[in-house]
Amino acid sequence: MKVFYHDDQTLHDPQTFLVSGAPQPSPEKPERATRLLQSAKNAGLTQVSPDDYGLGPIARIHTPEYVSFLSGIYDRWQRIDGASPEVIPNIHPDRRDGSYPASAVGQAGYHQADTACPIGPKSWQSIYWSANSAVGAARAVKDGEGAAYALCRPPGHHAFKDLAGGFCFVNNSAVAAAELLTRMERVAILDVDLHHGNGTQGVFYDRADVLTVSIHADPVRFYPFFWGHADERGTGLGLGYNLNLPIPRGTADAEYMPVLDQAVARIEAFAPDAIVVALGLDGYEGDPFGGLSISTDGFAKIGAKVATLGKPTVLVQEGGYLCDELGLNLESFLDGYTNG
Repeated sequence: MKVFYHDDQTLHDPQTFLVSGAPQPSPEKPERATRLLQSAKNAGLTQVSPDDYGLGPIARIHTPEYVSFLSGIYDRWQRIDGASPEVIPNIHPDRRDGSYPASAVGQAGYHQADTACPIGPKSWQSIYWSANSAVGAARAVKDGEGAAYALCRPPGHHAFKDLAGGFCFVNNSAVAAAELLTRMERVAILDVDLHHGNGTQGVFYDRADVLTVSIHADPVRFYPFFWGHADERGTGLGLGYNLNLPIPRGTADAEYMPVLDQAVARIEAFAPDAIVVALGLDGYEGDPFGGLSISTDGFAKIGAKVATLGKPTVLVQEGGYLCDELGLNLESFLDGYTNG
C-alpha cells in the first residue's frame, strides 16, 4: 500500500483554539503528520508525494466563494489595523442565505464555523496539499490499486461546501469520493472518527450516489452538537443515504464492534463500487479528547472489519492527536486491514 503525503502539509501551524470560552494551545499540530508518516512506513507503506492536481478536485466539493476565501484571506486579514496574527472569526450570520459580506471580517464569520480553524501565513499551502494527497490516493485506487492511504493534514470531515470548522478546511474525504465517482457509480464513506463527520454529511445529504455512515460520540453534549443525531437520514434524493450511529461517551471495544457491524451491513446493502474510510484515531482511550475508549488492539479489529467489505478503499486521515500511542494506533489499524 502507498501513503500519499506532501511535506508542505506541516506548514499550517495553528496556535490556539477556544475550549469552553478559554484559549488553549491547538492540538492540531504539525507533529501529528510526521508521527503518522513514520508509523505508516513502519507498517510497510511506501511514501508517494502527490502530484499537483490544481483546484479542480477541490472545486468539485467547495464553492468558488469559499475557495477564494481560503486561498486569499490571510493576506487580506493582515491589512487590517490591529488584526490578530491568525484569521479567527468574531461574528457569525444567523442564516446562510443573506447578503455575502465584502469585508474580510464578515467573510471570516461566514466561512469559519468556530475558532478551532484559525488561518495562518502558510495554512492554504498545507490545505491545498492535504487535498492533493486525498486525490492522489483516490486516483491510485481508481486506477486499480486495492487500497491507498491519504495522510491528510489538516483533516477535513468537519468542512462543509463553504464552511470550515473543527480543525478542517477542505473536506478531503469528500474530495476523494468525488474523484472515485469520475469512474464509479456509487461510493460509501465510513467515518470512524471520534466526532461526527458533519461536513461530509452536509456535502452529500441530498445525493443518492454517496452513502455516508458515521460512528461517533453522541453529539447531544459533544462536538459538533448540532449534527450527528440518529434521525438525520438525508433529504430529497438523498433520503435514506445517510446513517448516523451515535454512541455513548466512553464506549470501548466490546460495545463498539456491534455498532461497526451495523455500519458495515448498511454499506453492503448499498453495494458501493469503492469505500472511503474517514480514519479518525481520536477514539483511542488515551487521546487528549477523551471521548471514547478504543484500545490499540481495537483499531486492528476495526481495520479487519473494514477489510471484510472487499472493496477498493481509500483511507483518509482525520483526527487523532498527540499521545504516545498515536502512531501505534495507525499501525494497528493498517495491520488489521491488511492481515485480518
